[in-house]
Amino acid sequence: MTPPQPAEAAAHSGRSLPRLLGQLALGAFLLLAGISHLTFNREAFQAQVPAWVPLNTDLVVVLSGIAEITLGIALLALHRWRVQVGWVVAAFFVAIFPGNISQFATATDSFGLNSDLSRGIRLAFQPLLVLWALWATGAWRAWRGSRRRE
Repeated sequence: MTPPQPAEAAAHSGRSLPRLLGQLALGAFLLLAGISHLTFNREAFQAQVPAWVPLNTDLVVVLSGIAEITLGIALLALHRWRVQVGWVVAAFFVAIFPGNISQFATATDSFGLNSDLSRGIRLAFQPLLVLWALWATGAWRAWRGSRRRE
Protein backbone atom coordinates (compact mmCIF):
# COMPACT_ATOMS: atom_id res chain seq x y z
CA MET A 1 0.00 0.00 0.00
CA THR A 2 1.39 3.42 -0.96
CA PRO A 3 1.19 6.36 1.42
CA PRO A 4 -1.36 9.03 0.54
CA GLN A 5 -0.16 11.85 -1.65
CA PRO A 6 -0.52 15.45 -0.39
CA ALA A 7 -3.80 16.08 -2.25
CA GLU A 8 -5.22 12.77 -1.00
CA ALA A 9 -4.01 13.44 2.53
CA ALA A 10 -5.62 16.89 2.48
CA ALA A 11 -8.89 15.48 1.16
CA HIS A 12 -8.84 12.68 3.73
CA SER A 13 -8.34 15.11 6.61
CA GLY A 14 -11.03 17.49 5.36
CA ARG A 15 -8.41 20.12 4.60
CA SER A 16 -7.89 21.87 1.32
CA LEU A 17 -4.69 21.54 -0.64
CA PRO A 18 -4.09 25.33 -0.53
CA ARG A 19 -4.25 25.25 3.29
CA LEU A 20 -1.85 22.32 3.47
CA LEU A 21 0.57 24.01 1.08
CA GLY A 22 0.22 27.25 3.05
CA GLN A 23 1.08 25.41 6.26
CA LEU A 24 4.10 23.72 4.69
CA ALA A 25 5.32 26.99 3.13
CA LEU A 26 5.00 28.82 6.45
CA GLY A 27 6.86 25.98 8.16
CA ALA A 28 9.69 26.20 5.63
CA PHE A 29 9.76 30.01 5.97
CA LEU A 30 10.07 29.78 9.77
CA LEU A 31 12.70 27.06 9.56
CA LEU A 32 14.83 29.16 7.21
CA ALA A 33 14.30 32.31 9.30
CA GLY A 34 15.33 30.44 12.44
CA ILE A 35 18.47 29.09 10.80
CA SER A 36 19.31 32.59 9.57
CA HIS A 37 18.96 33.89 13.16
CA LEU A 38 21.72 31.53 14.21
CA THR A 39 23.99 31.97 11.18
CA PHE A 40 24.17 34.46 8.32
CA ASN A 41 21.65 37.10 9.52
CA ARG A 42 22.57 37.13 13.18
CA GLU A 43 23.82 40.74 13.24
CA ALA A 44 20.81 41.99 11.29
CA PHE A 45 18.47 40.38 13.81
CA GLN A 46 20.49 41.85 16.70
CA ALA A 47 19.85 45.31 15.27
CA GLN A 48 16.13 44.69 15.54
CA VAL A 49 16.07 43.83 19.25
CA PRO A 50 14.52 46.86 21.00
CA ALA A 51 16.76 48.64 23.50
CA TRP A 52 14.10 48.20 26.21
CA VAL A 53 14.40 44.39 26.15
CA PRO A 54 16.27 43.55 29.39
CA LEU A 55 18.27 40.68 27.89
CA ASN A 56 21.48 40.40 25.92
CA THR A 57 20.60 41.04 22.27
CA ASP A 58 22.49 37.99 21.04
CA LEU A 59 20.61 35.79 23.53
CA VAL A 60 17.29 37.18 22.26
CA VAL A 61 18.30 36.42 18.67
CA VAL A 62 19.44 32.89 19.54
CA LEU A 63 16.27 32.14 21.54
CA SER A 64 13.98 33.54 18.85
CA GLY A 65 15.91 31.55 16.23
CA ILE A 66 15.45 28.35 18.22
CA ALA A 67 11.75 29.19 18.60
CA GLU A 68 11.37 29.73 14.85
CA ILE A 69 13.15 26.47 14.04
CA THR A 70 10.93 24.62 16.50
CA LEU A 71 7.76 26.20 15.13
CA GLY A 72 8.84 25.55 11.55
CA ILE A 73 9.43 21.87 12.28
CA ALA A 74 6.11 21.69 14.12
CA LEU A 75 4.28 23.11 11.10
CA LEU A 76 6.06 20.68 8.80
CA ALA A 77 5.70 17.55 10.91
CA LEU A 78 2.96 17.78 13.54
CA HIS A 79 -0.09 17.74 11.28
CA ARG A 80 -2.21 16.10 13.94
CA TRP A 81 -1.58 19.10 16.21
CA ARG A 82 -1.83 21.72 13.45
CA VAL A 83 -4.59 23.75 15.13
CA GLN A 84 -2.67 24.10 18.38
CA VAL A 85 0.57 24.80 16.50
CA GLY A 86 -1.27 27.43 14.46
CA TRP A 87 -2.27 29.31 17.61
CA VAL A 88 1.28 29.14 18.98
CA VAL A 89 2.75 30.40 15.69
CA ALA A 90 0.21 33.25 15.58
CA ALA A 91 1.07 34.16 19.18
CA PHE A 92 4.77 34.13 18.29
CA PHE A 93 4.17 36.58 15.44
CA VAL A 94 2.25 38.84 17.83
CA ALA A 95 5.05 38.57 20.42
CA ILE A 96 7.74 39.72 17.99
CA PHE A 97 5.64 42.57 16.59
CA PRO A 98 7.00 45.10 19.15
CA GLY A 99 10.46 44.53 17.69
CA ASN A 100 9.18 45.51 14.25
CA ILE A 101 7.42 48.55 15.72
CA SER A 102 10.65 49.51 17.49
CA GLN A 103 12.62 49.20 14.26
CA PHE A 104 10.15 51.57 12.61
CA ALA A 105 9.99 54.01 15.55
CA THR A 106 13.77 54.21 15.96
CA ALA A 107 14.46 54.23 12.20
CA THR A 108 16.85 51.30 12.60
CA ASP A 109 18.28 50.08 9.29
CA SER A 110 18.38 46.32 9.02
CA PHE A 111 17.64 43.74 6.31
CA GLY A 112 17.72 46.47 3.69
CA LEU A 113 14.85 48.24 5.43
CA ASN A 114 16.45 51.66 5.28
CA SER A 115 13.46 53.96 4.95
CA ASP A 116 10.28 54.62 6.87
CA LEU A 117 8.33 53.38 3.85
CA SER A 118 10.10 50.01 3.74
CA ARG A 119 9.85 49.58 7.51
CA GLY A 120 6.17 50.56 7.36
CA ILE A 121 5.45 48.01 4.64
CA ARG A 122 7.05 45.36 6.81
CA LEU A 123 4.79 46.38 9.70
CA ALA A 124 1.77 45.93 7.45
CA PHE A 125 2.81 42.38 6.64
CA GLN A 126 3.19 41.21 10.25
CA PRO A 127 -0.59 40.88 10.83
CA LEU A 128 -0.77 38.96 7.56
CA LEU A 129 1.64 36.40 9.04
CA VAL A 130 -0.71 35.98 11.99
CA LEU A 131 -3.65 35.45 9.63
CA TRP A 132 -1.60 33.06 7.48
CA ALA A 133 -0.80 30.89 10.52
CA LEU A 134 -4.45 30.82 11.63
CA TRP A 135 -5.82 30.14 8.15
CA ALA A 136 -3.29 27.54 6.97
CA THR A 137 -3.55 25.43 10.12
CA GLY A 138 -7.31 25.68 10.39
CA ALA A 139 -6.97 27.28 13.83
CA TRP A 140 -9.35 30.12 13.03
CA ARG A 141 -11.90 27.72 11.51
CA ALA A 142 -11.68 25.44 14.56
CA TRP A 143 -12.22 28.39 16.90
CA ARG A 144 -15.23 29.62 14.90
CA GLY A 145 -16.67 26.11 14.88
CA SER A 146 -16.31 25.82 18.65
CA ARG A 147 -18.03 29.20 19.12
CA ARG A 148 -21.02 28.03 17.04
CA ARG A 149 -21.48 24.96 19.22
CA GLU A 150 -21.70 27.02 22.42
